[in-house]
Amino acid sequence: MTKNTLRGVAAAAALAIVATTGVALAQKKSKKEPVMWAATDLKWATPPGAPKEVQIASLWGAMEKGHYGVLGKFAAGSKHPLHTHSADLKIVVVSGGFLTGPEGGPEKTYGPGSYLMIPGNWKHTGGCAEGADCVFFQESDGKFDVKFIEAKK
Repeated sequence: MTKNTLRGVAAAAALAIVATTGVALAQKKSKKEPVMWAATDLKWATPPGAPKEVQIASLWGAMEKGHYGVLGKFAAGSKHPLHTHSADLKIVVVSGGFLTGPEGGPEKTYGPGSYLMIPGNWKHTGGCAEGADCVFFQESDGKFDVKFIEAKK
């Protein structure tokens, strides 16, 4: 073999090793394990600064940072005054009657299986109907916040 042929074979072998190692590392990084929690294993807590009638069980991500998913729970009969959130919220009601309404408009009750997408900065009220706690799934790509709107005098 000539020197150039030998260099070409060596370069091809090195490239093959790098490519194989890269694929193996990518496969190792992308391998995901299943996550399965029974309802009894969920860790419910009141988020910092939230009223005691609000609890969450974090499923992934971190609400204070963004891109998260949680199960939320509002106590039956709880009401949250007019407010906004900076990021869009996607909500699916699991149980109870989730209440929400626009600024100046009537509140509506959304039962199990209902889907809501609350746009960022949309002024609305929230809460839970009487009779049973509300449990809902909530997801967002942005961090969670609540900005209360002062009532007009």
